[in-house]
Amino acid sequence: MRRLLWPLGLAAALSSPMAAAQPRPVPVPVSVPVLDQVPAAGGPLTLESALAMAAAGNPALAAAAKEAEALQGGVVQARVLPNPDIAFAVEDTRRDSRTTSVELGIPIELGGKRSARILAAERAQTVAVAEFTRARAQLRAATVAAFFDLLIAQEGVALANGSAQVAARAADIAARRVAAGKVPPLEETRARVERANADLEVEAARARLQEARRALGSLWGEPDPRFGQAVGSLDVLPARAPVDALLRELEQAPELAAHRLEIERRDAVVGVERSKRYPDVRLTAGTQRNNELGRNQTLLGVSIPLPLFDRNQGNLYEATVRADQARDVHRALQVRLAQELRQASAQLELARKSADALRGTVLPGAREAYEAATRGFEAGKSGFLDVLDAQRTLFQARIRYLAVLADTYQAAIAIDRVLGR
Repeated sequence: MRRLLWPLGLAAALSSPMAAAQPRPVPVPVSVPVLDQVPAAGGPLTLESALAMAAAGNPALAAAAKEAEALQGGVVQARVLPNPDIAFAVEDTRRDSRTTSVELGIPIELGGKRSARILAAERAQTVAVAEFTRARAQLRAATVAAFFDLLIAQEGVALANGSAQVAARAADIAARRVAAGKVPPLEETRARVERANADLEVEAARARLQEARRALGSLWGEPDPRFGQAVGSLDVLPARAPVDALLRELEQAPELAAHRLEIERRDAVVGVERSKRYPDVRLTAGTQRNNELGRNQTLLGVSIPLPLFDRNQGNLYEATVRADQARDVHRALQVRLAQELRQASAQLELARKSADALRGTVLPGAREAYEAATRGFEAGKSGFLDVLDAQRTLFQARIRYLAVLADTYQAAIAIDRVLGR
């Protein structure tokens, strides 16, 4: 459970009747969830577990939540009334002719300063909540992207291991045929080179896997991940709505919503600066004791500053320009996000078509060609160069399919990131 941290001295002030009448701020629902169960060390990691751990352990998200919570104090401070003051004065140090006075001064805010101040503080708090929502959506998209990067890296290791096994098999075949005197020793040398290259690719794939694991674990502050294998499926290609439907959904994106609220906050700041053009009034009331006359006198007064030079014109101008600037930033953001949506949608469509073509035609054909070349080489009907060419074609097709698969998921995640899904 979260609690509100009150500023120093506020608890004592709340005990007074005037302070007790002030409204309390409404708590902001930006608490970060706490993960009850985490995967055991070495245990499998699901996407749901990764999302929960990122939401509970990401320091940037926790900072965004604390920012929204901290601004509750700004709302509290904006609602309080100005403090009165008391003044004590003594004229003449001789007791018989001494005059002593005590005055109580009460400042009265004019021009709607307090209401404008409250509105600006509430708008700032609302912006912070929207920024937290945006940060949470961004973190979710980053976690999903890193999780699928990890799945792709795991598939890459499996592919590299499979390619190494294929290269080892080809090297064994070449060695047997050289021993039988059917092919020159150069064929065996070529096969060993291909096998060494495949082994190097295995090491590179394992390094990419470790990097992907660290990238995912860093999202919840775990630079040395303890989880085991990521569990997920890459068989079903992601699909999203047509670009026109995505663009209609764009107006509800968290980033745009946060910028709209920022415009409202800037407008509220303009209201605050405009209210400062009106001077405040200070009323005083007190009593004066004149020892020489032997009587008490009542003191009443009013003080009004004359706004002859400082009418807050500079601050008002700055606030007005910054409000216009916020609108320009919002329009620029709309254009940029719309372009990102169009680009991601086009990339997703192209990647899906490429993945379907590779999976349906290229990969089966490359696999069939390699198997035919291998059988022909074993039977002495073809040379080892044919086997190498077929083997490279198969490896390249598999690597390309894995890259296209990664592009497909990255494009879909980019759409979800923009829309805050």
